[in-house]
Amino acid sequence: MRRIFPLLLMAGLTGCGVAGRLENVGRPPKMTPPPADPVAPVIEPSLGDQAAAHRAGMRDRAQPQAAPTASLFRTGAGAFFHDQRASRVGDVLTIRINIADKAVLDNSTTRSRTGAETAGLSSLFGLESQLVKVLPGHPDPSKLVDSSSNSTSSGAGNTARSEQINTTIAAIVTDVLPNGNLMVQARQEVRVNFELRELVVSGIVRPEDIARDNSILHSQIAEARISYGGRGQLTDAQQQRWGQQIYDALFPF
Repeated sequence: MRRIFPLLLMAGLTGCGVAGRLENVGRPPKMTPPPADPVAPVIEPSLGDQAAAHRAGMRDRAQPQAAPTASLFRTGAGAFFHDQRASRVGDVLTIRINIADKAVLDNSTTRSRTGAETAGLSSLFGLESQLVKVLPGHPDPSKLVDSSSNSTSSGAGNTARSEQINTTIAAIVTDVLPNGNLMVQARQEVRVNFELRELVVSGIVRPEDIARDNSILHSQIAEARISYGGRGQLTDAQQQRWGQQIYDALFPF
C-alpha cells in the first residue's frame, strides 16, 4: 500500500494537468498556434489578376504556365464567371451554426415479482424414512422445501436539455473524397482577459449544398463534430478538483 499510494499520487498529478496549471498561474491560457504550412495548392490566376500584377510592376514574379487553350474561361481561373464556391483542397467555406435544440425526456419503470416454491418427498422406495435420521430437526419428508420470494423495484428519470448557439465560422477544405464530397475543418479561438473561447467544427459537405455566397448550414454537414467550450480561470472554477474526480472514480459506494 505504501508503494501504491505514491504511484497514484504521481499519476493524478500528471494526468490531471496539475503541472501545467501551476505553470500558468497568473497567465492567460495559451492559444493554439496556427498551422505552419496550411494546405493551399497553386491555382491559375484570372486574366484580370495578371493585368493588375503587370501594372503594379510585378514582372519579376514567376508567371503561371500558359493555358492549354485560348479560351478565356479557363479551368481553375480566379474569376471570369468561375464558380467561387469551395470545391478543392485549401478552399475556404463559411459555416453558419444555428443550434436551437430543446429536449425533455421522462422515463418511469416499475417492476414487481412474487414467487413461491414447495417441494416434498412422500415416498421413494422406502428411503424417505432414512432422511429423518440424516437431516437435522426430524423434518417431514413430504415438506422438505418451502420457500417464497418477493421483489419490487421502481425507477424514474428526467432529462431536460436546452442549447442555443448562433455563430459563423470559416472552414478550410482538407480533402476531396472520390465521390466529390468535401471534408472540412474549422477552428476558432477568441481570448478575453483570462478566458479562452474555443469553437471546433469538422465534417463532410456536399458541394451541391453550398449556397451561392459560399456558405453552408451546420445541419447540412454529415458526420458533424461541433465543439463549443473554453478554458481559463472561469472554466477551472466550474470543474471539480482532481482529487475529487479521482475519489469519485475509485470510490465503489
